[in-house]
Amino acid sequence: MAEGFANLYGKDVLVASSAGLAPTEIVARETIECMREKSVDLTTHFPKKFEPFAADQPDIIINMSGFDLPPVPETATVQNWFVRDPYGQSEKIYGDSRDHIERLVMQLILQLRRESRAPQAGTPAKSVK
Repeated sequence: MAEGFANLYGKDVLVASSAGLAPTEIVARETIECMREKSVDLTTHFPKKFEPFAADQPDIIINMSGFDLPPVPETATVQNWFVRDPYGQSEKIYGDSRDHIERLVMQLILQLRRESRAPQAGTPAKSVK
């Protein structure tokens, strides 16, 4: 959900990709459906395993798992977002979690936009995982 919102709203300041500590095999149908309500298409998305030292290292890591992360690159900033996991829950819980994630993503995007106005021009978009 966060990747979908981030890439929809924040292309000017970030490049988002998502990964999980213990990813499922597919994106849950309920996730696809509740995101469709916000005009975000996740039908081509697939779960990926979090690899903190992969070649394409993020600048910011958002941890929504509720668990400690494995060691991450020192250059990455880690933010912990406390979001209820809707998996296996009701449609209402999916919607509530989606809306909470959307608000958090928008707050991050607004923060990155404020920060991008301060430094020198030409600063590349942040990589967010």
